[in-house]
Amino acid sequence: MKAIQHILGEVDELVIVVGSAQFNYSEKDPFTAGERVLMLRAALKEAGVDLGRVIIIPLNNFENNHSWVKYLESYVPPFDVAYTGNQFVAMLLRNAGYRVVQQPLFSRDIYVSTLVRKKMMDGDETWRELVPPSVAKILDELKSVERLRVISAGEADPLKW
Repeated sequence: MKAIQHILGEVDELVIVVGSAQFNYSEKDPFTAGERVLMLRAALKEAGVDLGRVIIIPLNNFENNHSWVKYLESYVPPFDVAYTGNQFVAMLLRNAGYRVVQQPLFSRDIYVSTLVRKKMMDGDETWRELVPPSVAKILDELKSVERLRVISAGEADPLKW
């Protein structure tokens, strides 16, 4: 949230791309794109961010790296600057002529989704301190702890059905 608020201090409007939108119910991506958008909007609203300044777009992965920027451009409104912490994405955008800014990272070692999911599966309720209360509420409604445990047991693998 701090990174988003920081970026909104520099731009008039922010497009947030939720990547890997096609993946869900896996250990790495346990939530659908719609669920991730829901959590993001709830957290933004809770933080007092003007949702009129934010556009959230789910985007499936695209296998052709050479054409990826054109693919991105077909899904998002025109933009002048891109914020990313991914050096490969930064390179692709720079090569296409975009100005790229290193995304500000705040406490990256603490606020990591892998750690939150691990704490949830271990029954460590301190995961709630690592997400906004609005997101914890949504995660509870989604029965995410149960989902994570079932997924980690391999029950979500269609090859095992």
